[in-house]
Amino acid sequence: MKIIILVPIYNDCQSASKLIEEINSKVSGLDFQFSIIIVNDASTEQQAMHVPNIENLQSIKIINMKENRGHARCIASGLKYIFEKEEFDYAIPMDGDGEDRPEEIKNFVEYLNYASDKPIVGERVKRSESLLFKSCYSIHKILTFAFTGQSIKFGNYTCLPKSTVEKMINDKATWSSFSGALTKLEKDRSSVPSTRGSRYFGPSKMSFKNLIIHSLAIISVFKINVLIRSILFLMVYMFLIHQNITVIMLIPVSLVILLLVLVFSISRRENLNKLNNSLLNISNIDNLK
Repeated sequence: MKIIILVPIYNDCQSASKLIEEINSKVSGLDFQFSIIIVNDASTEQQAMHVPNIENLQSIKIINMKENRGHARCIASGLKYIFEKEEFDYAIPMDGDGEDRPEEIKNFVEYLNYASDKPIVGERVKRSESLLFKSCYSIHKILTFAFTGQSIKFGNYTCLPKSTVEKMINDKATWSSFSGALTKLEKDRSSVPSTRGSRYFGPSKMSFKNLIIHSLAIISVFKINVLIRSILFLMVYMFLIHQNITVIMLIPVSLVILLLVLVFSISRRENLNKLNNSLLNISNIDNLK
C-alpha cells in the first residue's frame, strides 16, 4: 500500500531537509511504499533544500504555491493535489519542523491493521512549549469545548484513508481548520498517543496570536453549535442576574450573534473562492529522486 506524507513549509528548508532524512530512517523496514510531497507556501528564502539519501522513499516532490496562503490552506491544497494527481491509499499530513515526530509514523502504520478504514489522529499526550503557553493552550481547549461541544486533542498529524481525503477536500471548512473539519466530517476516528516534539532549528512559530486564530478557526467550523450554545449561556447569565428573563429580551442579542456568524461564513466563502482560483497557479513540481 502507498502512503503519501504531506509536509507544508515556509522559509524552513533546513528543517524540511532534516525531516526528510529522519523519515527515511524511521520508515525503514515498514511494509508500505512511502512518498513525500512538500507544499512550499511561497517561501521567500533563497536557501535550496538539501535532499539526503532516500533509499526508503519512493519519491519526493515539491509543490510551489504561487501565493502565501498559510498552514491550513497549504495542507488543504496538498490534499487536493494528491487526490487529483497521485496514487495513494493513505495520506499523513505533518509539520515540517520536527514538532511532529517522524518516529510516530510507525504507530500510525501499526494501527492500520486494526482500523484500516478509519482516520487515525495523533492525540497529544505531551507538549514541549513553556508552562505559560501550555496554560494558554489548556484555556483554548476549554473554550473550544464550551462553544462547540467538541474536545479536539489533535492537530495536523494524522493518517487519513483516501475516502477521508475526498471528504476533506470537498468541505470548505478544511481550508480554514484541518482539525475542526476532520472532527466534523469523521465521527468514527481512532487515535494513537503523540508527543509534541521540539523544533529542529529555531524557536517555535506558534505564538499567542496564532493560537487565538487557531481557536477561532476551529470554532467557526461549528457555527450552529456556537449559536445555540451562545444563546444558552446568555439565558443562564441573564437568569442569574435578572431573575426575570423573557424570550423578548433574548431576541436582539440572538439576532446579533446570528448576524456575526453569517458575516463570518460569507467571508470564509469568499476566501475559499479566491483560494480555489489560486490553486490553478500551483506549478513547478519537481521530482527530486
